[in-house]
Amino acid sequence: MGLLTQEQKDAFWHDGVLVVEDAVTSRQLDAMRDEFTRWVEESRTHTEDYGRTLDDRPRFDLQPGHSAEKPALRRIQSPEEISEVFARTMREARTVDFCAELVGPSIRFHHGKVNSKLPGTSTQVQWHQDFLFQPMTNDDMITALLFVDEVTLENGPLEVLPGSHKGTLHTHWHNGVFTGSVDHAIVEAQSDKIIKCTGPAGAVCLMHASLLHGSAPNLSDQPRTLYITTYYAEDAIELSQNHLPSQLTHELVRGEASGRVRCSTYEMQIPAVPKSTSFFAQQEGADVG
Repeated sequence: MGLLTQEQKDAFWHDGVLVVEDAVTSRQLDAMRDEFTRWVEESRTHTEDYGRTLDDRPRFDLQPGHSAEKPALRRIQSPEEISEVFARTMREARTVDFCAELVGPSIRFHHGKVNSKLPGTSTQVQWHQDFLFQPMTNDDMITALLFVDEVTLENGPLEVLPGSHKGTLHTHWHNGVFTGSVDHAIVEAQSDKIIKCTGPAGAVCLMHASLLHGSAPNLSDQPRTLYITTYYAEDAIELSQNHLPSQLTHELVRGEASGRVRCSTYEMQIPAVPKSTSFFAQQEGADVG
């Protein structure tokens, strides 16, 4: 018997999103919080993005305005490469089993990151679809947003358009530039359908990679930190350069290798790999309607 009910599975495929509580143990949650707190303290000694990832970009992404007095560490690229705590969570959390039940039974790890909105920071995410950053031969792909902190209506929760994973793959290119976001008019036309995904620390939001989503700044005095991992069906093959390459990319985390490839039909423009630390810089200042 699986961990998800049939009702939960049906809801995921209908809406493209599902929040499930108790995705990690209390010990796993505490360990991630301790690790992130250490990284925030370390960031106070830096004035610009720092560290190095596999493709030689900075690993630690600082929000403009970051300072020792008011740290604004907004992203850590591929934390699994530098933290055994996050590597174990990526492999062992119930999150992985949830994803295997939805797009498995055999699944691989695609990439991971920590996204954080510390109190008073202006970090926001423009509306986009993850699949437009990471095309595969099929779209059985899930972005899992693990709530390291409680996510409330005030601290910048994920906002989604339910059912949009079954619709159009919207261009993320505008005026010849890959902005990593869709035209504002697309979301404005459906604004009455937007829902916000909240929940207690330790819950996970499972989101289909083609679902339209974004998030607003943290307007509260409480942090909102997410550990985001992406998993995909083992029989999918990557079609463009990975935006967050890691030593652990494509690791088989559940099931067995089939030696097969499965394809679905769709069209999209090939994404542009960010030259800066992360896609936040691609979205900042973008003119998208």
